[in-house]
Amino acid sequence: MTFCLLVVAKAPVPGFAKTRLCPPATPEQAAEIAASALLDTLDAAFATDGAITVVAMTGDLSEAARGGEIGRALRKATVIAQRGWDFGTRLANAHSDTAAVHAGLPVLQIGMDTPQVSPVLLASAIKQVVDGDSRAVLGSAEDGGWWGLGLADPRQAQVLAGVPMSRPDTGFRTRAALEGSGLRVGELPTLSDVDTMEDALRVAAIRPESRFAAAVDAVGVVA
Repeated sequence: MTFCLLVVAKAPVPGFAKTRLCPPATPEQAAEIAASALLDTLDAAFATDGAITVVAMTGDLSEAARGGEIGRALRKATVIAQRGWDFGTRLANAHSDTAAVHAGLPVLQIGMDTPQVSPVLLASAIKQVVDGDSRAVLGSAEDGGWWGLGLADPRQAQVLAGVPMSRPDTGFRTRAALEGSGLRVGELPTLSDVDTMEDALRVAAIRPESRFAAAVDAVGVVA
């Protein structure tokens, strides 16, 4: 199977990335955690069978933690710029722009907040769509949002432009919007994304040998 794996990412600039980790993390440590999360996510994406990786990027990598390393990793991906006035619109446009570059392929969209994803998980996440069992799949996050969205026709992501993001009911609203457009939405596993240090410690424990776990450990907080 061939599909587009769309990673929505923000340059991990100190003072702008993962600010809810501060304190106990410093802005520089929070940016390092964000950079490590992105790099681990890209590793998983590049290792996923059948995936063509597309990264929708915003921010200035020249100011970012590990900016050079991230830039080198992005050479393996198709990089598009995020565009839009709010996050829902930027997500919708990222799907549309991915479809324009890689026409006719289903899309699985993830962010950089779930560095515990694996190639096996990502390939299985889109399988329902590729096999035709569902036209859409949605993976809930433990905070009420969502971590993954798969679509047979990425143009149908336009419904995201009307969904309020970063709220406890964002996952519910997203599912309702997709179903309201006539899609039957399959379930993906629920994951914890990283917003707080408590989240970061929990996710780091899942991948203790990862860059992400090392960056979290550097903050010196005991779970």
